Formats: sequence, structure tokens, C-alpha cells
Amino acid sequence: MSHNEVGGFGITDPDDLLFVKDIVLVKQTVSMVTVSFDDNGVADFFADQVEAGRKPEQFARIWVHTHPGSSPTPSCTDEDTFKRVFGSCDWAIMAIVAEKGRSYARLRFNTGPGSDMEIPISVDYACEFEPADHKQWKTEYRIHVKEDKKFSGTSKATQQSDFEAFGYDETQDMSLLSSDELMEHLERMHPNEREQFMEELAVSSEFWDEQEMGVFYE
Repeated sequence: MSHNEVGGFGITDPDDLLFVKDIVLVKQTVSMVTVSFDDNGVADFFADQVEAGRKPEQFARIWVHTHPGSSPTPSCTDEDTFKRVFGSCDWAIMAIVAEKGRSYARLRFNTGPGSDMEIPISVDYACEFEPADHKQWKTEYRIHVKEDKKFSGTSKATQQSDFEAFGYDETQDMSLLSSDELMEHLERMHPNEREQFMEELAVSSEFWDEQEMGVFYE
């Protein structure tokens, strides 16, 4: 659907806090290398979960997000976010899903001396689950996820086809940064973030047309 990062919270049952039975998106602004949750969206999500009878450890301890491309390794921004947002929780998990079935998960304990450990991710097919509803997933994505058009990994063609499919006005601004603006943005990025972006750019050739790519090689 896009080549941007997308984030959400894992939902669990009270008797098995490591078994994620659902992932809920909140309102967020995304780009190829960032996910920024809307504060009001997170507050609404928390209120809905409490109203549903869930405790924080069932909905606010497992942070799940995607990485475009095949690398699930946490970035410096991921590490900073995990520490800043979940550092006050008694425990929390950062889970990352990338392409080609690759994933990463780390469990952190913040009580006592504290500790971190990588944990495996697997699908438990022994548990009953409803059929996948791709239409509902796309609807949820459109409701909650706003793309940063100036630094988005979604191709122009993909953006247009997706907007048309969901009845959006195809005249909406889908322009990318100019070459000078992009270079300024890259210069402001952390070296690790810049490296990840350039790696994703290399595998997402549709992100630029030939004329735009020429700017980098003059």
C-alpha cells in the first residue's frame, strides 16, 4: 500500500500478555523513516481500551511498527522513542516487521536493575482466528494514517491509484520535495537515519523518475 513506516499497539488477553491477537492503529503521520503518533489519537485509543475493560498491560506495552525494505533492525529514532515513551513502564516490547518475513522484537524490563532481551516472533496457527479482512485493513489505514507528502516513500502512481480507489480527490497535492529541499532534509537527518533512507531509496526505484534521479549524479 505504501513504502512508509506504520505503527500501532498490540492487543493481548490478560492471561497471555505476550500473545498479540490484534494490532490497532492510532492516528499518525508517517514517512519513509518516521512514525509520529497524534497525541489526541493515542488518548482516544487509551480511553477506548479502558472502556472495553482492558488494563494498560493488555494494550499499551507492545509497540509494533513496520520498516520498509528488508531490514528490521531498530534505528536510533526507534531506540530513542522506545526509551522515552515506554521507559516508565514496568515492561515493554518493541516489535518491528520488515519485508520478506523478517522481524525483530526486544523485551525490556524497567523495574529493579532492568534488562533487555531479544525475543522471537512467530505465528501460532493453533489458535483460532477470523479470516483476514483486507478491505477493513485498508479502511483503518486510510482513517488513521496520514502520509507526510514531502518525505514519503509512496510512489506518485501508487498514491493516485490508492486515492482513486477510496474516493479521494485525485487533485490533492502529491508532490515531492524539490532536489534542493530534499538535500537540506537529508543533511539534517541523523547519519543512521540517512543511511536507512538511502538504502530504501535504492530498493524503491519508483520513488523517483529518471529526471529526478539525475540530480544526484550531476
